Amino acid sequence: MTDTETPSPRRRAVFLDVDGTYAVFGAAPAGHVAAVRAARDAGHLVFLCTGRPMSMVPAHLLAAGFDGVVAAGGAYAVLGDEVLLDIRFPADLAARTVEVMDGYGVTYLLEAPEAVYTAPGTEEQLRRAYGAHLADAPSATTVVSDILASVRPVPAAGAVSFAKVSVVVSSVPVEQLGAEVGEQLAVLPSSVPALGEEAGEIFLADVHKAVGMDAIVRRLGLAREDVIGFGDGLNDLEMLEYAGVGVAIEGSHERLLAVADRTAAGPEVEGLVQAFAELGLR
Repeated sequence: MTDTETPSPRRRAVFLDVDGTYAVFGAAPAGHVAAVRAARDAGHLVFLCTGRPMSMVPAHLLAAGFDGVVAAGGAYAVLGDEVLLDIRFPADLAARTVEVMDGYGVTYLLEAPEAVYTAPGTEEQLRRAYGAHLADAPSATTVVSDILASVRPVPAAGAVSFAKVSVVVSSVPVEQLGAEVGEQLAVLPSSVPALGEEAGEIFLADVHKAVGMDAIVRRLGLAREDVIGFGDGLNDLEMLEYAGVGVAIEGSHERLLAVADRTAAGPEVEGLVQAFAELGLR
């Protein structure tokens, strides 16, 4: 390299949580779409990294163009068209989880890449629960449609294969449900406060977003210091710890802020636009 040549910029891999980070009430702001496209035009890689199952990531959220997706809280990872991970509950554990929830009359979503399953007859209860949360959101109809479009009743034969469970309506706390099933599982409170304190997520204890990220990073041969992670929820904790640069959205849980290297404004003010510029991604 001569004295007049400029070194090539580092290729970075950027992982974006969806709800509350890339999107607000399920819709991606125009500035965020433009920021993702500009980063990719500059030679960087951008991925969605969400707790949603792949079946609940609609086309309008992917419209900016992404290099891949980590979904189901790290249980599923796809790079281009190549599926790198598809981790699901072992059959006996899945059956036990459903048995415990059915015993308490829980309204739940069994989340898989191909579809989201729920007990027959609970679709209207799901519509009411999520509709109440999104009542004041301009994009409420779209968001509820995105959720319900992927929902299917559990087949009459019974057993389905799934990666994660969302407890939507329950008479007992999600922590109790997880504990009754067994120590192989972990729980988190719901990211939708309006669903109540009993709602939450149940997932395999050793699966989190960093698991899916690592599968992609290793496949690409990248160094972790070239990874940037953006998130706002407790299920983003491992993502920010894994990334070379962890960015928490302002107002995030204090545990997330404690591990973050920096903060960014939220999607309602298109905070990724400034954050991408400050990180040299555009």
